[in-house]
Amino acid sequence: MSQAETIVVLDYGSQYTQLIARRVREHAVYAEILPWDVDWERVVALQPAGFILSGGPNSVYDEGAPTLPDALLETGVPILGICYGMQLLVHHLGGKVVPGTAREYGPAVVDVQQPGGILSTLSGSQTVWMSHGDRVEALPPGFDVQARSENGIVAAIGDAARRIYGTQFHPEVHHTPRGSEVLRQFVREICGCHGLWTPAAFIEHAIGRVRAQVGDGGVVLGLSGGVDSAVVAALLHRAVGDQLTCIFVDTGLMRRDEARQVEHTFQEALGIRLVLVDAAERFFDALSGVTDPETKRRIIGEQFIRVFEEQARSLKDVRFLAQGTIYPDVIESAGKGSAQRIKAHHNVGGLPEDMQLALVEPLRDLFKDEVRQVGLALGLPEKLVWRHPFPGPGLGVRILGEVTPERVATLQAADAIFLEALWDAGLYRQASQAFAVLLPVRSVGVMGDGRTYANVVALRAVTTEDFMTADWARLPYDLLGRVANRIVNEVPGVNRVVYDVSSKPPATIEWE
Repeated sequence: MSQAETIVVLDYGSQYTQLIARRVREHAVYAEILPWDVDWERVVALQPAGFILSGGPNSVYDEGAPTLPDALLETGVPILGICYGMQLLVHHLGGKVVPGTAREYGPAVVDVQQPGGILSTLSGSQTVWMSHGDRVEALPPGFDVQARSENGIVAAIGDAARRIYGTQFHPEVHHTPRGSEVLRQFVREICGCHGLWTPAAFIEHAIGRVRAQVGDGGVVLGLSGGVDSAVVAALLHRAVGDQLTCIFVDTGLMRRDEARQVEHTFQEALGIRLVLVDAAERFFDALSGVTDPETKRRIIGEQFIRVFEEQARSLKDVRFLAQGTIYPDVIESAGKGSAQRIKAHHNVGGLPEDMQLALVEPLRDLFKDEVRQVGLALGLPEKLVWRHPFPGPGLGVRILGEVTPERVATLQAADAIFLEALWDAGLYRQASQAFAVLLPVRSVGVMGDGRTYANVVALRAVTTEDFMTADWARLPYDLLGRVANRIVNEVPGVNRVVYDVSSKPPATIEWE
């Protein structure tokens, strides 16, 4: 797939920068995030159809504040500045930005005074999301005010002749209900993009890239059962067939019937070469008597590395390691140094340098929602594509206290009942993550006519956009009641079920 239709998002430090790129891609246009001070040769190589300048925490008058790249205006392609990005354009082009007498933060109402350009589909009063201190007092030559806030602050500007626009509000957040229309007008109408960024086009392009990189070499992939590695497996198999070998390490800490489901989906249904390693006993032996969560994580990670390394070294002519690295991983790692170096040790838990395997990362340009769309286009089952995130250490960090085969079996049964109920009620995809936790306490109960002293299971379900913050999911009471009833009746050794109503922060999503 050609990426000639690329929107470059220059990052000025906004917490919403990733969201800008995601929203652009929702209109089938490829967007790539680059730092504001990027080597301009990287920008030229992308042949961008337009630029979006993100917001940021600075004032244009701050010492050392990010500036406008010298070559930006020389490109002649459309530019959209958001918040700080708009103020930067105004300041650079001869307008005036001043400190605001009142900071606008949160929901606001703006009045569209001059429809057209990025506001072509809007009119009258519009609800938007503001987050700024400084404001525009005077416009550069050639610009018009397109919208003002109720406080009289300039909210949107445009220079139609030069195709340069700006918004003081954030069109990329869902708190601006019609912000998506603003971004669509910019990328599809003003930049002239045709919407070529589709799952089918991505698959075709990715297959070509993989074949060119791999040639006749062997590829190994650590299959976790999660969506990222599953989509990588399906994509690579379509590209190189039996040159791909997937390794699934059954740690004994997976969800119920996980190993069987992976074997059925990848080996039987898709015909992918799969090495299934039953290492449960090894993991349980290593975890015996361990209760500290960080120690459990370290042990599980180390054991996984050893098992994977043993299996990978037993394969012949393997020259490539495939990973389910996705675009947020690349962005976050790039801020810490070499993205490739960091990610080489991320997905499989830390393979040694002496393996000498080149990385194959076909999903590194995609956000999670795009990965799911590609997975569906590749024919993967919906339940696999839409499954919730699962921690690398598996149920080892959802069992508080010692991890034993018996306690794992208890949690697997309870967790399966909860997830099954969510699917049956059509609520699984409304929750961002849902799972059961086995607590290290017992409580008194009554079953039949007898007293019990048994385990407590906690249910956790959250909604979130980015997993940095999360709110507890407001599941129907009758559903929770049915799940609790089934667990105490069907799972031996459990007599109490509780529901976690903590948000993040102050709590975390996982319990350990």
